[in-house]
Amino acid sequence: MLRVDALQAIYPELEKRIVVTIMGAVAAELYTLGHRPNFFYLEHAMGLASSMGLGIALAMPQHKVIVIDGDGSLLMNLGTLSTMARYRPGNLLHIVFDNESLLSVGGFPTATSTGTDLAGIARASGAPSVMEANTPDSLARSVHEALASNTLTTIISKVEAIGPKTFHMDLPLLENRFQFKRSLEAMQKHTSALDL
Repeated sequence: MLRVDALQAIYPELEKRIVVTIMGAVAAELYTLGHRPNFFYLEHAMGLASSMGLGIALAMPQHKVIVIDGDGSLLMNLGTLSTMARYRPGNLLHIVFDNESLLSVGGFPTATSTGTDLAGIARASGAPSVMEANTPDSLARSVHEALASNTLTTIISKVEAIGPKTFHMDLPLLENRFQFKRSLEAMQKHTSALDL
């Protein structure tokens, strides 16, 4: 499966949710599908998208948070799986695209290319729901099911090690930070108004 096809299949579920992605191919492909101010492309912090997503999910429990990760990024911060399992926010969905390589920084193979099983590690870490979805349709179904379940879920999806034609994004990353912050503040304000 191509990652861009997978992203296109789940894009309708992303549009109005809080989304945190790693940089590189994932961010570039999501950006080309249509940037939204509630999408944050985490710069210069490889491995930490899941940690940031966890923090936001705990701080904003009324809102669904979707982290779009990669195998190389997750392997740099495997402890995040046990930390997420410890806190178990039901509003957090962790999607990992596994292309068995560090595609965005030269294509070097990752440990998943020699047998490391990220779904198995997530299960052993105590994640309450772990799914594997390797077609656009199965991924779309899994994302829909995970969001409806209100259960912390990790979805591992194998994708081809093919990146976008360009990694250029017509969005200054500093502006992305400001947009994202304003978007979260607006969501919080709206939720607070509904609670009154």
